Amino acid sequence: MSRKQSPTLTDGELRLMDVLWRQGRATVAQIVEALSRERLAYNTVLTLMRILEQKGYVRHEKEGRAFVYVPVVDRTRARSRAVQHLLRRFFDGSPELLMVNMLEHDQVDVSELERLLQAAERTQ
Repeated sequence: MSRKQSPTLTDGELRLMDVLWRQGRATVAQIVEALSRERLAYNTVLTLMRILEQKGYVRHEKEGRAFVYVPVVDRTRARSRAVQHLLRRFFDGSPELLMVNMLEHDQVDVSELERLLQAAERTQ
C-alpha cells in the first residue's frame, strides 16, 4: 500500500522550494547544483519536482530540452497551508489551543509576546 501524500511540504520538498523561492525559476540540474552539499541524485530531485507539481506548488515550462520549474505558491502561502494543516491535525482547528500550547511549553521571548499582542490588536 502506498503512503498517503502530505498536503504540506515535506522536509525534502521544502529544501527544493527554498531554491526556487530564492532563484525564481530553475531546472532540475540547477536545483541539484544549488543543493550540491546534500548530494541529491538528479532522479531524486526530478521525482520530488513532479510531486511538487502534483501538489500544486510548482509548474514547469519547457525551454529547449529542459523543464524549468517555477513556484506557484509563495513562501507566505506555504507557511499558511502548513499552519492550517497543523491546526486541523493537532489542535482541533483552534489557533487559541496552538498559542496556549506554545506559551506553556516553549520559551517565548517578551519581545515575541509583544509582537503577537500587536498583531492581535491589528486584526481586531
